[in-house]
Amino acid sequence: MEFTDKMKEEVLAQARIYTEAETDPVFRSEVENAMEMGDWEGLYDRFYTSLAFGTAGMRGVIGGGTNRINTYMVRKVTQGLSEYLMKNVSSPSVVIAFDSRLFSSSFASSAACVLAANGVRVYLYDVLHPVPMLSFAVRHLKASAGIVVTASHNPSKYNGYKVYWSDGGQVTPPHDIGIADLANKVTAQDIRDMSEEDARKSGLLTSVPAEVDEAYFSMVLSSLRRPELISTQKITVAYTPLHGSGNIPVRHMLSELGIRCEVVKEQEEPDGRFPTVKLPNPESDEAMSSAIALGKKIGADIVLGTDPDADRLGIAIPKDPSKQDYLLLTGNQIATLLADYLLHTASEMKREGVPFIAKSLVTTDIIRKIAEKNGGECKDVLTGFKYIAEEIEKIESGRNPGRYFLFGCEESYGFLTVPSVHDKDAVSSSVAAVEMMCYYASVGKTLQQRLDEIYSEYGYSTEAVFSAEYDGAEGKEKMKSIMAGLRKLGKGDKIAGRTISSSEDLLGENTGFPKSDVMIFRFESGEKLVVRPSGTEPKIKYYLFLTEGEGGRKALESSVDSIKEEFRKAL
Repeated sequence: MEFTDKMKEEVLAQARIYTEAETDPVFRSEVENAMEMGDWEGLYDRFYTSLAFGTAGMRGVIGGGTNRINTYMVRKVTQGLSEYLMKNVSSPSVVIAFDSRLFSSSFASSAACVLAANGVRVYLYDVLHPVPMLSFAVRHLKASAGIVVTASHNPSKYNGYKVYWSDGGQVTPPHDIGIADLANKVTAQDIRDMSEEDARKSGLLTSVPAEVDEAYFSMVLSSLRRPELISTQKITVAYTPLHGSGNIPVRHMLSELGIRCEVVKEQEEPDGRFPTVKLPNPESDEAMSSAIALGKKIGADIVLGTDPDADRLGIAIPKDPSKQDYLLLTGNQIATLLADYLLHTASEMKREGVPFIAKSLVTTDIIRKIAEKNGGECKDVLTGFKYIAEEIEKIESGRNPGRYFLFGCEESYGFLTVPSVHDKDAVSSSVAAVEMMCYYASVGKTLQQRLDEIYSEYGYSTEAVFSAEYDGAEGKEKMKSIMAGLRKLGKGDKIAGRTISSSEDLLGENTGFPKSDVMIFRFESGEKLVVRPSGTEPKIKYYLFLTEGEGGRKALESSVDSIKEEFRKAL
């Protein structure tokens, strides 16, 4: 790109404003060095846009500039959040947690100081804590809102900032829109600030009380359906926290149940560089490989893995009694097993009311079949666990009477088995998964055998997920162009040689969903395709759902990769 004098002047003006406002010398020096070197491309990429506070927060590459996440951008959006709280809540309070990512603790401290400077009461965790424990703490402390500094399972160069409302779920309308509007208008001059020392002296900033953790652990233990069964089983678990925040709570819960849990030593300590994995995501074979290797070594009955903020759970199970080969389950397989177990258990225990399951629209439809056959109700929601949290809140407030919350799930390894948390929870879900395994072991079954039984009863289904990334300003325009092109397709048109039988645009009217940039295609050949741009990353995600045809399960299993490749090339 050629830079005119005018473009250079504009970038330099923005860079100077930023360096004057940035309180962290690391980020400030990055920009100052780029200015001294005349690195116009680098400066342009740092300042051609500003990270926006979206529907639940912001996420970006760590570094200096307005198109990066740094101390200035954290302070900027926190000022907007402070203003929103002061205008709309009497005596507002906020709980703040952070994970193991680079700069997470300092970003959390910066946010706390800005809130306190605006007169907001703040509870700040002293050490890293998972997302689900923050969600619980907001509710337990009756706080107005919560913040988690995390970029979930993204690569180490990313960090982020998520906002929660008083119900413990990520903010939804009208709060998300109101906060975003104020946060995006904040200038450097608007930011109020004070030191952490002064904030603590003022009494506006305090540490989260230890009893909150104790209450969370007690809640999870009380949620067990067959606690006596777990204590009678000799179970060995192999576990990896992937250098994140799940290590202490997950191992504590399993220890409380008397379960032997061995951790992957090289992935035990918090480390935002994630030195042993390319991507700290338990969906990944590579990320879970060390845990599976440990499982083989110790003969583990189940292998567990959690991502850095411990809201996603990966599970691998032995393929045979020798425990020398393990299958890494997909998010849909885990969700299917848990939904099936929880529904059957609820039926056996004859609990009053209709068991309610909420799942994202890109999660397998087999869960709906299981729910309907077992007297439950299953509802699809948009991708994003905040929409599942909304459904829990409807039940709790009496707006969806006669139901009780049983389970929430997303295919991207997000599960919730307790209503006291309003976000996905890998900690309590780990315990639920171990309980489920213990139950089937007590009746002489493995999880693989139960999964096969489910497929025999409801029909085999599987999925293929792929994505394409589009970085920078040009990438954003490319994504818009691709979605616009897909919206022109309808019944009778073809994708990957398959004829479309119906299409649905969730930006349209009367879809049953809030308006969202999502397209759903169904094909005469039986496939279903969901396309959506990611809300947190510069990519478009494609979810392809497949069900067995005349050739049966084996035919579909052998052709999944080729079908996925056909769609990937076409899209």
